[in-house]
Amino acid sequence: MRFDFHTTSMSPEVLGDVAAELEQGGFDSIWTAETNHDPFVGLALAAARTERVRLSTGLAVAFARNPMSTAMIANDLQLVAKGRFTLGLGTQKQNHITRRFSMPWSAPAARMREYVLAVRQIWHCFGTGERSLRRSAKPVATHSARWCG
Repeated sequence: MRFDFHTTSMSPEVLGDVAAELEQGGFDSIWTAETNHDPFVGLALAAARTERVRLSTGLAVAFARNPMSTAMIANDLQLVAKGRFTLGLGTQKQNHITRRFSMPWSAPAARMREYVLAVRQIWHCFGTGERSLRRSAKPVATHSARWCG
């Protein structure tokens, strides 16, 4: 059986400190959601302070970013975490997308499918060098992505 820790409102600095304690306490993974803070910053700090626990966004709001930005930050976290990062994406509610993030709203399932395909293609380019903007950005491990509607 695995033990996971999930938080929704921890500051990045606190998450980095807590991650080290959780790893020492035997937890298997740490999940953080995009609520009050950008989840990627806290997970980057957690990656620097841990060696074993899996690190995941549970979830990051996909439509608040373009696929290239998401692919780049996820790739960088995968490198910093030495293959321990899982990208969890979600669509969020219509009023959050349009009012909080000032982004257009459309059919979330179809849009998410297109978004995930774009992120995977960008990762492919990073890994193979095909039409890549960053030749040195080769992931350490296979990327893992999940999405929730």
